Amino acid sequence: MRVDDLDHKELLELDPEGGVIRFAGQRAILLDAVAMGLLRKYLVENFGLMAARTVLTQFGFAHGWRMAEAMQAEFKWSSDEEWRHAGTRIHALEGLFRVEPGGKGPLSKEGVMLVASYEAEQHLLHFGRADAPMCWTICGLTSGYLSRTVGQEIYVLEDRCMGRGDVACRLFGRTREEWGDERAEEIRFFKPNRLKECLDVSLHRVTETLKAAERKLGEHRRALVRVARDVAEPLGIVAKSPTMRQLVDLASRVAKVDSTVLITGESGSGKERIARLVHEESTRAAGPFIAVNCGAITETLLESELFGHARGAFTGATSDRPGLFEAANGGTLLLDEVGEVSPGMQVKLLRTLQEREIRRVGENKSRRVDVRVVAATNRDLAHGVAGGSFRQDLYYRLKVVELHVPPLRERRDDVLPLARVLLADAALRMNRKISGLAPAAADQLLRFEWPGNVRELENAMERAVALARGTRVELEDLPEEIRQAFPRPVASKGTVRPLDEVEKEYILAALELNRGNQTRTAVQLRIGSATLYRKLKSYGLIAGKRAARKSA
Repeated sequence: MRVDDLDHKELLELDPEGGVIRFAGQRAILLDAVAMGLLRKYLVENFGLMAARTVLTQFGFAHGWRMAEAMQAEFKWSSDEEWRHAGTRIHALEGLFRVEPGGKGPLSKEGVMLVASYEAEQHLLHFGRADAPMCWTICGLTSGYLSRTVGQEIYVLEDRCMGRGDVACRLFGRTREEWGDERAEEIRFFKPNRLKECLDVSLHRVTETLKAAERKLGEHRRALVRVARDVAEPLGIVAKSPTMRQLVDLASRVAKVDSTVLITGESGSGKERIARLVHEESTRAAGPFIAVNCGAITETLLESELFGHARGAFTGATSDRPGLFEAANGGTLLLDEVGEVSPGMQVKLLRTLQEREIRRVGENKSRRVDVRVVAATNRDLAHGVAGGSFRQDLYYRLKVVELHVPPLRERRDDVLPLARVLLADAALRMNRKISGLAPAAADQLLRFEWPGNVRELENAMERAVALARGTRVELEDLPEEIRQAFPRPVASKGTVRPLDEVEKEYILAALELNRGNQTRTAVQLRIGSATLYRKLKSYGLIAGKRAARKSA
């Protein structure tokens, strides 16, 4: 038998009734190339690049060794050299690659050139262009075949690879001595103990990460118990008020279905936290969560940031770079401040949402992406649609489900629980032992309108922790604008308080804020001093003070 006589029609035996396929006399199974690519992706993402390469290289080596033995048992070769050269031919017949005509094999000085490598193709599909050769399985199986036929260990390595942008893959087979120290690190992937080393490193890295996360979570819980004993954090969000409880419930239900979500609300109200909740409660929780502020990036850079770019696409693009859509594959991408996106980018976003594929800047081919898009904005997009600044089709594509985050001033029940949680976080970061809020400070937090919402409250608590002299936050530790806040009259459910009661409460609060200075209080209330005097007298405060002085 000669190499040129090999024909896949004669090598392949099909037994439909018995469910058995044989190739070169050995039982075989058909595996989808994309499935092998997904296996590669899983190994890299869960165990790291080094462990994945080790597994695939050694798997390939065992497969090549077995194939060499099968070829020896199945055919009578005219010479050992024919048996050795049959390896490249048989692997090509298996559909692993195509060999360029005229190649003399991996052991030759010129090496062997491969095109249509399935492994390079799958790496490009799942990871994009690499920085190093990536045909690990093919190098392994070629090494195994040659090692069996030559009778000594042969290590096949690449110096060119389609996976990193070369026109073809070039393989060389050499002994350990012939390779020398030049590529000794790559040869280690063929050694059995290499897998244990890589897995030990991966396991150690995962263990340390889990320990750090556990320590951080423990510290956070201890701080909450110390500072905010009455605070419950459902799904990481403080939700005491009815509106927030309804929002959390709706977000949790929406998370279970893989639809696009539009989150609206004022700046600083917690839209990103709700987006994270949608991600964490979804089937994509194990995937990445990536947020991008569309309003902070120019249109040209935003396209590259979202979709990626090819090498040479523009000045400074020295290498291929995947975009955030590719980075978020299998997870969630938050498009924050989506109302700031230009009309040109709106068209491209719409196409991506409809087709579920992206095209890198400077490339002609499209790439499939599996990403859930969550958009957030503090603008009224419906008003933008009416004014022509926002596309109607994109608006409805984003607004499959809308989640509106109420401002902090409309969720008064959340102010103090939120303040205590944020206080605990700030105290933990600054390593300060703060036990809580003084009554006067807590009362003043409830009086303030919070135009900056949760973000403003967080900054106020951080400032208070930094300035607190004792173990709790006092009124004077709060920012000036919060200390100057007057009470906000509120109509109770089902009842309306008399106006004179509300007026009295407001005047007395203003007087207390000014430490009893009637002149300053009258100026701030824009009434005369005599008017203020009469009102205080009607409240019984003036007579009380005079009686107290006479008795003294």
